Amino acid sequence: MSRDALTLTTLRAEVTAALERRDLAAARVALARLRALYASDQGPAQAMAAAYAELGDFSSVVDDYSFALAAYDQAIALAPARARYWFNRAAVRRFLGELELAERDYDTALKLDPADGEAWLNRSDLRVQSPDRNHLPELECALANASAHWRARVPLRYALAKEYEDVGEYAKSWDHLHAGAQLRRENLQYDPQLDLDTVQWLIEAFPDVLPASAPGGGIGPQPIFILGLPRTGSTLVERILGSHSEVCSGGEFTDFGTAVIEQARRAPRAPHAPPPTRKDLVITSAHLDFAALGADYLQRVQPRLRQQLRRFTDKLPLNYLYCGLIARALPDARIVHVTRHPMAVCYAMYKVLFGQGYPFSYDLGEIAAYYIAYRRLMEHWQATLPGRLYHVAYEDLVSDPAGQGRALLGAVDLAWEDQCLQSHKNAAPVATASASQVRRPIYTSSVALWRRYESQLESISSRLLAAGIALDP
Repeated sequence: MSRDALTLTTLRAEVTAALERRDLAAARVALARLRALYASDQGPAQAMAAAYAELGDFSSVVDDYSFALAAYDQAIALAPARARYWFNRAAVRRFLGELELAERDYDTALKLDPADGEAWLNRSDLRVQSPDRNHLPELECALANASAHWRARVPLRYALAKEYEDVGEYAKSWDHLHAGAQLRRENLQYDPQLDLDTVQWLIEAFPDVLPASAPGGGIGPQPIFILGLPRTGSTLVERILGSHSEVCSGGEFTDFGTAVIEQARRAPRAPHAPPPTRKDLVITSAHLDFAALGADYLQRVQPRLRQQLRRFTDKLPLNYLYCGLIARALPDARIVHVTRHPMAVCYAMYKVLFGQGYPFSYDLGEIAAYYIAYRRLMEHWQATLPGRLYHVAYEDLVSDPAGQGRALLGAVDLAWEDQCLQSHKNAAPVATASASQVRRPIYTSSVALWRRYESQLESISSRLLAAGIALDP
């Protein structure tokens, strides 16, 4: 093996190892050296195409989407028959808001690989389909010809559900959605009781009003946590805040939960004790070194911040589990809880094919149970963290963006700036399920969409009402 080949192998390993331990700073350093080596390399077209595609993959993971786009351009120029290169470039273009170009790339990817269900679904999500411009005949044909494997059929079902809903054929939309969700749930290993028990353990671990933390006077960017359930409008809230001159949009960081778990695992335990259970970790979390926890979190997220501004957003929805810890570990943090009508958010979660997250969202009964537990925990945090949570309702925000936007900025100690009402013009990348929707001006069309399916969703509404959750408009 040549010296250059050895260097390539070493640098690839360095990038991979740094990403596995979430050390983005080290990953970027190794990736820069890897790019430089590739730039001076010459080889067979297919091999070079694979190399550039690999650079694109790495660059996407470290959020360098502009370089990722350029790398995929090179890969496609060298090997235009590889569907995966077109797919990956389309994904980056979607994150960057280049939606028409992304659709063209998905078109090409599907011509090269008609069996790619994920490409079908991603393309359908790029825009609102219309009766005279949609992919329904192609999708029906693709489903009829798809293999029996659930990975091929589930995304096609979700794509059909989305497009039928867009064109107003709600019965067909529900049939495809329900079939896709059932098939996905059948192929998940998930114990819903563990999530429900976790809520009880958290309430028991943090039973009383938590002492108010003195301002930390932290140096450097301080977080605004945007949390709640997925599909509540949290990305819209982040785009409004991220349009402010003093705020960096961070996206969804898993770092706070990771820091909690790692510190809890390091807590002293009896010799030869079995590995801690989730319950053990929750109990231990109430007794952590909270100052160290906050410092650890800030250190972890620092390499991922594109700008060093006064504040940054962390919009991972599941951070709602950690409100008690966030309040104690990060006294300068702001916590924004985004809500939505119970039935609207339950339906909105049900209609999305998530990646690995939110396994409760594919069964109507499990969605209802999870929602009830979530509400119970948020009511507990509200009672034990007086003055720390700011609540913003999606319905209020889209009906009065100016008024609600001003109140939101005031709640996180920011002065009003007019560009916050033009959040759809914010050029920052978006890598969540809302990547396409947030490029549109604020709209109200999804507020009552769930009512098209009231009878199908009755099993959820009846359980929520029985739990004392009001469903009035």
